[in-house]
Amino acid sequence: MTKPASPPARPVFRNIHITQIVGYRLPLAGFVSILHRVSGAVMFLALPLVLWAFDDSLRSADSHAAIAQFLSHWFVKLILLGLFWALMHHLVAGLRHLWMDAFHAVSKAQGLQLAIITFVVSLGLTGLFGLKLLGVY
Repeated sequence: MTKPASPPARPVFRNIHITQIVGYRLPLAGFVSILHRVSGAVMFLALPLVLWAFDDSLRSADSHAAIAQFLSHWFVKLILLGLFWALMHHLVAGLRHLWMDAFHAVSKAQGLQLAIITFVVSLGLTGLFGLKLLGVY
């Protein structure tokens, strides 16, 4: 009796160096996808702080004034700008995913175009919010 043919051996990758991981060139759509996950995680982790500030600001006029004073510091404004970017990027990237699912936009060209639109819209809205935060308008 003969032995059945075994499948060819799969290659084993060992000793992958960190430069191979970091040096991997990810397409722009891949960066949008990773940042979509990062922005969701940032919003989730910041949610207790945001809810605390909202709750504390509604307790009394004095607590509202204290929260307003705290939020007027430049470093806190920078954190708020980052949180707003996370919100806008997550929203726009989520709409991008819905668009791709609804209209089957899965080609490389469409992915690149939607990734560029995602960055432009989210960064543009964040820029407008930053100008409002700084009191420009």
